[in-house]
Amino acid sequence: MQDKNVRQWGPLAMVAFWLLVLGALYAVMHQYLKPKPVTITASGALVIPQSRDGHFYAPGSVNGKPVTFMVDTGASLVTVSAPFALSAGIGAGAPTVFKTANGDLQGRIVPDVPVTLGPIQVSGVRVGVGLVGGAMDEALLGQSFLSKFNVMLSQDQMTLRPR
Repeated sequence: MQDKNVRQWGPLAMVAFWLLVLGALYAVMHQYLKPKPVTITASGALVIPQSRDGHFYAPGSVNGKPVTFMVDTGASLVTVSAPFALSAGIGAGAPTVFKTANGDLQGRIVPDVPVTLGPIQVSGVRVGVGLVGGAMDEALLGQSFLSKFNVMLSQDQMTLRPR
């Protein structure tokens, strides 16, 4: 009788074991890949550490709605997705066609939007709406924000100093 129970529960126990192992690995990798926090120096510069994937990520907000920025020094604008813009109450803006590495993309440009990066707020930023891919709370931090700062790249960090 006991042998029958072992055969009956054996495969289920193996599946449960591997689900636990995979869940633990996921939790460890999620923590390992999580972006490091930004810091402010005594002189007021914002320091963004490089993530393990080689990009620079920082928390912020667009029109008061929280977002995680990926800093993109080659992007002209701060750019968000259409669903994010709708949820953040970002207005209609002027229709445009974005020229991207993946081809043309329909979108719009909205002027005078407040954008924060960590504790730094800049008002009157032009924001592009039409980002495709990624989570709704992810955005690109482009030159419409970055041009207000001296940006310095070192081996493993990016430093933004107000101009």
